[in-house]
Amino acid sequence: MSSKKIIAVFGATGAQGGGLARAILNDANSQFAVRAVTRDVTSEKAKELSRMGVELVTADIDDPASMQKALEGAYGAYFVTFYWAHFSPEKEKTEAQHMAETAHVAGLQHVIWSTLEDTRQYVPLYDDRMPTLMGKYKVPHFDGKGESDHFFTDLGVPTTFLRASFYWDNFIHFGAGPKKGPDGKHYLTFPLDNKTMAGIASEDIGKCAYGIFKKGKELVGKTVGVAGEYVDGPDMAAAMSKAVGQEVIYNNVTPDAYRAFGFPGADDLGNMFQFYRDFEEELNTIRDVSYSKELNPELKNFDEWLRENAKKIPLEP
Repeated sequence: MSSKKIIAVFGATGAQGGGLARAILNDANSQFAVRAVTRDVTSEKAKELSRMGVELVTADIDDPASMQKALEGAYGAYFVTFYWAHFSPEKEKTEAQHMAETAHVAGLQHVIWSTLEDTRQYVPLYDDRMPTLMGKYKVPHFDGKGESDHFFTDLGVPTTFLRASFYWDNFIHFGAGPKKGPDGKHYLTFPLDNKTMAGIASEDIGKCAYGIFKKGKELVGKTVGVAGEYVDGPDMAAAMSKAVGQEVIYNNVTPDAYRAFGFPGADDLGNMFQFYRDFEEELNTIRDVSYSKELNPELKNFDEWLRENAKKIPLEP
């Protein structure tokens, strides 16, 4: 183990970091070892990683001193933030700054920063096609990450900027799956019109990240967008109907209608789907399925993901 290069994985008990940790562990010939960085080493997910042979380290991304300690002796790190825990772009930017600064001090040789577009570069704040949220963002859970990229470049941290896609796992865990309408039928509701949206299995994000670490320094300074497939709303509903064994109908709504649904984050997500819709070509060019497959030969498309996960999608009886 000591001869292997240590990758400190932040968010190792979550979707992205967990996928990376498992990808490294499942490769018997890996040149890397996993150091899982978590706030709570006593959680069930942390204990499971420990049983798999992962080194567990306690650190808090609000506490740079603990992060610095967690990075000692590491070759690289995987950095990811979780906006939905606090709904604060400001907090997310502070977390990213801590990550960049501690990586710089630790002298890491390769960092992956899980980021997204700063949508204000596409839709400026004065552009009223999309409402401005929190006074200075268009898609807050994108913009805070994208705005934070400079922390890594300013300090010269050798970074690959990883842009993920819409998690198909959101249909299971995040309430994005089909909902029953007044007519008793199940509807999959998005404001996408007939545009395709890049999507991916969350586990594959971590596997693609492993592919980036294996490629090493050739991807330092590069932005890599990952996706399993580009799928439009009607095709998602049709594939889901077949997989779950009952009809799912695509319900195309306007972004304004989606924003008005009123659940926490509805305005943010409404803007996000509008961004995917209005900039389909640009976003799907960045999120390259064929390159994702090169990084991760086990990459799943939507049908393959459904075959493994359809039974987990909650459907009202």
